[in-house]
Amino acid sequence: MLAGLLAGCLLPVGVLGGLSGGAAAAGEGDPARFTVALLNEVDSFNPFLGIEVESYEMWALTYDYLVDFSTEDLSLQPSLATDWESSDDGLEWRFTIRDDVTWSDGEPLTADDLAFTYSRVLGKGPESATWKSWLAGVTEVEAPDDTTLVMSLSRPNSVLPMVPIPIVPQHVWSEVSGEAMKSFAAEPTDGAPVVGSGPFRLVEGTAGGSTYRFEANPDYWNGAPHVDEVVFRVFKSEDPAVQALVKGEVDFVEGISALQVDSLEGRDGVLAQNADTPGFDEISFNAGSVDLETGEPIGDPNPAVLDPEFRFAVGLALDRQQLVDTVYQGAGRPGSTIVPPGYATFHWEPPAEDLAHDPERAAALLDEAGYTVGADGLRTLPDGSPLGTLRLFARSDSATSTKVMAYFKEWLADLGIDSEVTTVESSKLTDIILAGEFDAFEWGWFVDADPTSMLSYMTCDQRGSWSDSWYCDDEYDALFEAQGSELDPEVRAEQVKTMQETLFRDAPYLVTAYNTTGQAVRSDRFACLLQQPAETGQWIFQQGTHTYRSIRPAAEAGDCDGATSATEAAAAGDEEGPGAGLLVGAGGLVVLLVAGVAVLVVRRRGTAEDRE
Repeated sequence: MLAGLLAGCLLPVGVLGGLSGGAAAAGEGDPARFTVALLNEVDSFNPFLGIEVESYEMWALTYDYLVDFSTEDLSLQPSLATDWESSDDGLEWRFTIRDDVTWSDGEPLTADDLAFTYSRVLGKGPESATWKSWLAGVTEVEAPDDTTLVMSLSRPNSVLPMVPIPIVPQHVWSEVSGEAMKSFAAEPTDGAPVVGSGPFRLVEGTAGGSTYRFEANPDYWNGAPHVDEVVFRVFKSEDPAVQALVKGEVDFVEGISALQVDSLEGRDGVLAQNADTPGFDEISFNAGSVDLETGEPIGDPNPAVLDPEFRFAVGLALDRQQLVDTVYQGAGRPGSTIVPPGYATFHWEPPAEDLAHDPERAAALLDEAGYTVGADGLRTLPDGSPLGTLRLFARSDSATSTKVMAYFKEWLADLGIDSEVTTVESSKLTDIILAGEFDAFEWGWFVDADPTSMLSYMTCDQRGSWSDSWYCDDEYDALFEAQGSELDPEVRAEQVKTMQETLFRDAPYLVTAYNTTGQAVRSDRFACLLQQPAETGQWIFQQGTHTYRSIRPAAEAGDCDGATSATEAAAAGDEEGPGAGLLVGAGGLVVLLVAGVAVLVVRRRGTAEDRE
């Protein structure tokens, strides 16, 4: 299912009971509490159900993963697995699992827990919808002993050992049946924290709520965190969130606009940045919503949006540079395909003339395809009947979305196409999309640690699940299967590029922009935040929990244990004032090729503004 980005509730200061006082500086004996302002709620603490980027952040705090990614260059590094190897034919992978990890309730974490988690994903329950593409070709996962994990495959898997699936405790989750999994909350109950192995334990919070509190795990195998608590507060919009930062009610704000970043420049005790993200925004068409049981159409999409020629022609009316300059305030770059340019090995760049703002060519292509202009100045369908009014949807919880669709409506009108923009909450839009009751909408994605996951969302099997365009093409599906087992990096890269070209020509998506995200921290209170990748990346919402484990009160920062990419405390020697430390993303994504695979930050549904 799509990620429904829900509008949060502004939380008044001092209503949190044990959290009263917000982010006030800790006194002697008080816990070191790092408070983060979010602009979107968690949709589920269950890593088999959630789909929003905030949920992924909470899972990373709670659970560990098979492998991790470095902060410097996102290269693969050990996590629960300390070593791994595959057979020459790629049909068996063997992992050595740590022997010093315990769950937060004291039970040992063993290879059995990994085998249990992956076996649930390989089943037919809700666990498979989100994660199964990472285990493509895997037929069996076994744990012959506590420190050995073996994966058997029917065909090679080109993304292994990169498996970003949270590992859950078998002794807890084995009690959750397949049917119960569909509603299992994985939240604190009866005052007991969620059982996990990560650096923090969820002790307070419910999905859709306005506050989530995590306590540090003092026995974490990779070193205890330097703060006692991490608290997330949900705000309705970025203005009150930024004001909360300025007033000292929160210590960090995530996902603010470039204008807000500019407004914080030079302010004492604050560092802000526009960080690079591996994300894109798009206008998505209804490419063919159907009842998956009967194959019959559902939702009554306009016949025009079902036609690839119509969709491609309309794309030529987009002025992507204008969107970047105005809607994104310059914090981004024009978009092209669903694999961002940071994936240097995999990205396919369309010909410049097919990305240009060219309404004359758009009109000519529409004419050629039979969508001619009638006596009333509006275009008709190829059979001569009125094209009618396209149903466009924007998200009320995103100014980006509403502005982009306002522009799109104008550009359609210039082509003689009538349209109407309806603004709804993201959660409502999810329902509309699944019902097929739309012609086009605006949203966006973060791309995972390998493009295979994003590519999978466009396959026929994902309709009614992660697909939001209802796109289905047999040749595309065949290429997806082929690249998933191709062990020659160069061959696989060409297959992925061909897939992008297919999508670009069929145009279920019009990729509008590659974006950045604004972040700010009270550097007079906390230091030692790490960027991932170094110099241009995000401080939080990373691949891993690096900043949460590294961050510490400014007075205790020292040299941040020698981490060269860490922020330093403002009081620890920023002679030009904290404002001089304003960081602006360079606009390019940094990647490292690991065995021919481009590695980037794992993220799910969201847009530049909505990962806030």
